[in-house]
Amino acid sequence: MSLELETLGFDNALLPVGDLAEAVAFYERVGLPVKFRLDEAGIALLAIGKETPGLLLRAEDGYGHRPPPWPAARLWLEVPDARAVARSLGEAGITPLDPPFSTSTGYVVEIADPWGNVIGFTDYLKRPELARN
Repeated sequence: MSLELETLGFDNALLPVGDLAEAVAFYERVGLPVKFRLDEAGIALLAIGKETPGLLLRAEDGYGHRPPPWPAARLWLEVPDARAVARSLGEAGITPLDPPFSTSTGYVVEIADPWGNVIGFTDYLKRPELARN
């Protein structure tokens, strides 16, 4: 028997980090602005487009730096041009995991934060009718 579940969309995506200040600095270099930060709670919410929910960073005690596990869960964010994002990341000193790669809808470039969380930036250049406006 399968459950009938009505989902309405995404709420926040949570990423564990070892140091909130370091994580905020990393993601600000990536270009994701902070919506709010509560150091006493060990959390910061990064803005994702015009959405109310965002990317929630949560400090975890004893969570050290690590390379991304393979295969790792990935969070992909839509951008107008993933290859342009790859160039901007390089200019900011952030090395993508691989060069941008082609998908059926466009291109993707992925990065990993110091704790191995993988974030991808994907576009819909091959299928613009599916892109957000």
